[in-house]
Amino acid sequence: MSDEVDIPEVTHESGSGVPIEGNDIDTDQIIPARFMKVVTFDGLGEFAFFDLRFDDDDNQKEHPFNEERYQDSSVMVVNSNFGCGSSREHAPQALMRWGIDAIIGESFAEIFAGNCLALGIPTVTADSETIQELQAWVDENPNEEIDVDIEAETVTYGGETIDVTVDDAQRKALVDGIWDTTALMKSNAGEVQKKAEELPYVDDSTASS
Repeated sequence: MSDEVDIPEVTHESGSGVPIEGNDIDTDQIIPARFMKVVTFDGLGEFAFFDLRFDDDDNQKEHPFNEERYQDSSVMVVNSNFGCGSSREHAPQALMRWGIDAIIGESFAEIFAGNCLALGIPTVTADSETIQELQAWVDENPNEEIDVDIEAETVTYGGETIDVTVDDAQRKALVDGIWDTTALMKSNAGEVQKKAEELPYVDDSTASS
């Protein structure tokens, strides 16, 4: 039986946008800690930005994730230092399960961007003015499509194409279909086993489990 695992190449992501304004939005705001006591990540999407979306009595507050016009959006447009704070992978997991496939922003916390990459979610960047213009356009055109070209490092919307930046390592991993490291290890289980057996400090029982 082959251990080969098919990891899709991520060269484009398209969909309508949702603007999330504000700098330094941290992972605790993206997914509050009390919702992390789960066995799996399933269902985390409904708790994305929970404390920004609801008051203490669970009444809705003003937030794009509560607005009907953004319920089918898959491209999030954010500002600077998005995803800062703790390294919790629950944050991108919650966003992915809400429906986000790509994030365009001014800048991202490094660990957050890495956790997004592990899910195949590109995090592309542009300057502040460009992002603010895109957020304003999304607000006026919530049903219009945004196309993120990871390979070409461009974003197209409203008939306009802008240049964006994709981290070189992220771009290669997404475009070449090598972003899912867990799947890569599974697909190369034989080689991993062989290497483990060659290492004197790896216990035999561990190497064969």
